[in-house]
Amino acid sequence: MNKSDKNYALITGASRGIGKAMAYELASRKINLLLVSLKGEGLAELGEKIRDKYGVDVQYFETDFYQYESVYDVANWVIPNYSLSILINNAGIGGTRAFESVSPEYIDTIIQVNIRATSMLTRLLLPELKKHEKGYILNVASMAAFSPFAFKTVYPASKAFVSSFSQGLQEELKDTNVFVSVIHPGPVKTNADVTARIEKQGIFGRMGQVSPQKLANIAIQQLFNRNSLILPGILNKINWVLMALSPNALKLPILSRVVRKEIYSSRPVNPALCVIEQ
Repeated sequence: MNKSDKNYALITGASRGIGKAMAYELASRKINLLLVSLKGEGLAELGEKIRDKYGVDVQYFETDFYQYESVYDVANWVIPNYSLSILINNAGIGGTRAFESVSPEYIDTIIQVNIRATSMLTRLLLPELKKHEKGYILNVASMAAFSPFAFKTVYPASKAFVSSFSQGLQEELKDTNVFVSVIHPGPVKTNADVTARIEKQGIFGRMGQVSPQKLANIAIQQLFNRNSLILPGILNKINWVLMALSPNALKLPILSRVVRKEIYSSRPVNPALCVIEQ
């Protein structure tokens, strides 16, 4: 296969939720797509729908970022075949469980997907991004990055890594053609289980909630406007200020009580669905 002369955007975790919404947003701007997600999540059908609606080229690759070689497999698919100018590291997982109740594999999966895949895929594809007049990297963190939580523990820590990594890399690349941005979504109802968990948190859990479609529009517009830190919506901006000003001794027990409701609600979440993709 000869390398395409078209420019593409690559989106991880593209089959649903935020990633799917970003795929539609980019396609509406006539940007060709490389979609990456787990097997069996309908990437082929999604690609066909986007092609038919927007007339852009859409290719896909199925992989599991928990597997060590997966980031290399994606890079080896992209680099020889496609001209990549936009990378969106959206794939992410998390859940709400008491730390001592989860398996080591549960913890390792969050680390592998949220931290390793984001940083390694960026490193592997950065040389390709630098070949373009304008290159963009968008990493999806979370408002949870700004505070630790009980009963989540590893997830907000992993998103704090994504935030710090993104800001550090942008400073490193500020004199190059590649711009790095990080978005911190608040609650987003990406699927039935996430919706149930948000509802269990009550009013505090729903603060700053933005639909996937609105979030995607804000993210892509601000990325192209070269905003390095994206806080979608007024409430999330207010929450960011409040969390920055509040000491952990104050915010940690309050936020943890909100999250605790997910575990001890009268309507328990299916344990099999405790790890959720973005």
